[in-house]
Amino acid sequence: MTSQTSARSRRKLGARATPYVFAFYMSAIMALLMCFVITAANAGVDEQYLGNVLKAYQLAMPVAFACVLVVRPIVLRLVAWTVHPSH
Repeated sequence: MTSQTSARSRRKLGARATPYVFAFYMSAIMALLMCFVITAANAGVDEQYLGNVLKAYQLAMPVAFACVLVVRPIVLRLVAWTVHPSH
């Protein structure tokens, strides 16, 4: 193992962090996309648009992260009830 590969693997989180990392990325991306859309729908796109989006995102991101963590087990159960397991 090269020192570059070793350093890269030390920076990665363990597999136990997967649900939290997933929730973080999913909530970050979805909250940002929703802030763009909802801000445009409510206030229109003008010179303050990006500032308004970022202001909304400051609240939306932590709320979305908490919601993904809470809802994830329910969604996993719903998926299990809906999708046939692979054989």
